[in-house]
Amino acid sequence: MSPSETKATIGLASIYAMRMLGLFMILPVFSAFAQHLQSATPALIGLAIGAYGLTQAIFQIPFGMASDRLGRKKVIAMGLCLFAAGSIVAAMADSIYMIIAGRALQGSGAIAAATMALLADLTREDQRTKAMASIGMSIGLAFAVSLIAGPIIASQVGLSGIFWLTAAFAISAFVILFTFIPNPVRQRFHRDAETLPALMRQVVSNPELLRLDFGIFALHLVMTAGFVVLPILIIKAGLPVIEHWKIYLPTLLLSVAVMIPLVILAESKQKMKTVFLSAIMLVSFAEIGFALFHDSVLAISLSMFIFFSGFNVLEATLPSLVSKLAPADSKGTAMGVYSTSQFLGAFCGGTLSGWISGHWGASTVFLVIAIIVLVWVMVASFMKPPRHISSMLWSVNVDSNEHARQLSVDIAKIAGIEEAVIVPEDDVAYLKVNKSKLNRQALEHLLGKQAAHST
Repeated sequence: MSPSETKATIGLASIYAMRMLGLFMILPVFSAFAQHLQSATPALIGLAIGAYGLTQAIFQIPFGMASDRLGRKKVIAMGLCLFAAGSIVAAMADSIYMIIAGRALQGSGAIAAATMALLADLTREDQRTKAMASIGMSIGLAFAVSLIAGPIIASQVGLSGIFWLTAAFAISAFVILFTFIPNPVRQRFHRDAETLPALMRQVVSNPELLRLDFGIFALHLVMTAGFVVLPILIIKAGLPVIEHWKIYLPTLLLSVAVMIPLVILAESKQKMKTVFLSAIMLVSFAEIGFALFHDSVLAISLSMFIFFSGFNVLEATLPSLVSKLAPADSKGTAMGVYSTSQFLGAFCGGTLSGWISGHWGASTVFLVIAIIVLVWVMVASFMKPPRHISSMLWSVNVDSNEHARQLSVDIAKIAGIEEAVIVPEDDVAYLKVNKSKLNRQALEHLLGKQAAHST
C-alpha cells in the first residue's frame, strides 16, 4: 500500500478498534456488577447487554447509504457523537433502565458501513482487500483485549468507569478522524464495500448466503448469551472478577494456536466445509460442557477453550465464505445483510439468555444455546462446498453498456476467471478468480490493451 493508504488503514482500524473495545469491555463484567442497579432483573440485564445490537442492526445500512449523500466523515462523526452520548448516559445511570437506554444509544452510532465506504474511497482496488483485512484484525484484537482488560478495569473503577472510558475512546476516535485520516480525493459508490438496495432482493433470496447469515446470527447469539451468565458462574466457582483474566487470557491464546492451522487447512487444502462444520460442533460441545460442568474454574476454562477454538475459526471463515459465495458485483450488499444478522444475533442472545436465566437458571441457557447450535449444524450441512476462488477488483475504462458487456465476455474467457461483471458507471471490473489457475498475464494484457484503447 502507498503511504496514504497505510495511514488511512491504520487510522480507520484504530477508530473501529476503539469503538469495539468500548462495546466489548462490558461483556465479561456487566452481569456481575449490574445486579446492584435499581430495578435490575436477569431479563433486564440480558436486554442491557444486547440492546446495542438491535439499534446497530437498524441503523448500520442506513448510515452507510447516508454517507453517500452527506459525506463519509460527517456521518462517521455523527455516529461517534451518538456513541459517546450513549456511553455518558450509561456512565451516569442509577438504574438498569438508563443503562439500557445508553446501550441502545451507543448502538445507534452505527458507523461500520460508513467506515468501510471511506476506506474504499481511500484505497485502490488492488489494495482494498488487504486494508479491509487489517480492520478485521483490529476487531479481533479489540475483542481479545476487552475480555482481559474489562474485568481488571471494572474491578478498579466499576461499571460507570468503563462507560466513561468508552466515552473517552469515542472522543479520541473523533480526533483521529479529523486530524489523521486523509480526505478522499473522490467519493463514489463501491459495490464491494457498500450496500446497494437494488441488489438486496438478489442477496436475501440466495439460499447459500442465507445459511451464512443464519450462521453469524447464531454465533453472536451464542457468544452474547454466554456472557450474560458466565461471569456470575465464574464468581460462584471461586474466582473474583479481577482475576477472570486468568481464564480468558490462556484460553484465548491456546484457541488462536488451534485456529491458525485449521484456517490454513480450510483454505490451502480446500477443506472449508469440513473445517467449518467441525468448528460449529466444537461450539456445541462447549455449550454442553458449560451446562453440565460449571462448578469449577478448571471445567469452565476447558469449556471456554473449546468454545473459543470453534468461535475463532468461524469468525475467520464466515466472512471469507460470504465473499466466495456472493455474486461478483454484490459483495458489499451481501456483507451488509451479514452484518445486520450479526448484530441481531447479539440482541437476541442477550435478551433470550437474560429471560431464560431468570426463569430456569444458567444450565438451561446453555442447553437452549446448544440446541440452537445443533440446528445451525443441520442448516450448514446442506451448504455446497465453496469454490476455491477469490474476489478481485480491476480498474477499467468503458464508454458504454455494450463495451462493458463485451469486455466482460472477453475477460471470462481467460483461464482462472470464474465470473466477470463490469458496471460502466463504476469503471471497475468485479472478478471471481481461481488464483491457482489464473492466467494473470493474459488478464493484464487484455485490460492493458483495453485501457489504452479507451483512453
